[in-house]
Amino acid sequence: MNYVYTGTKSIPSNTDNKAWLRSLFRNVLRYEGLDQFIRLRLQLQPKSHWFVSTKVAVDLIIFGPLDLLVFFTYMGFSTGKSTAQVKEDVKRDFLPALILEGGSGPIVQVVNFRFNPVRYQLLYDNLFCLLDSCFLSWIEQQQDAPWKQWFQSFLVLKEKKGEGG
Repeated sequence: MNYVYTGTKSIPSNTDNKAWLRSLFRNVLRYEGLDQFIRLRLQLQPKSHWFVSTKVAVDLIIFGPLDLLVFFTYMGFSTGKSTAQVKEDVKRDFLPALILEGGSGPIVQVVNFRFNPVRYQLLYDNLFCLLDSCFLSWIEQQQDAPWKQWFQSFLVLKEKKGEGG
């Protein structure tokens, strides 16, 4: 049997597990790759305020929206919804989730990036991913709750300004 080394452990190469792929993406690119990029390219000292701030900003701006898009898309297709339904659900759920997660995510990641060695950052993050998955599932199940419509009202105002201006 062939094995693939992921940077932290060897796993069978014939593994067809979506959780493993997500974990590999998060481990290699999100944590180790981002850490190396900031250390080597931007030449910031690990654990410094600038280092942690940069890592949290990249995580919040790039990886946060990407994770939400993947989560809501996967949840829609896994429940048998059509592409049009998934698109509408993502449109409805994305902004409220992004805003609500934007309040807690940076705090969690500051602690993660400041106090945890890179090899343990994924473990720490996965503990919060469990809670986050529950939270995102709850958001997805809220359908057109009034509090979600409040977020959508901002998009409508923005569209009206664009048409009238």
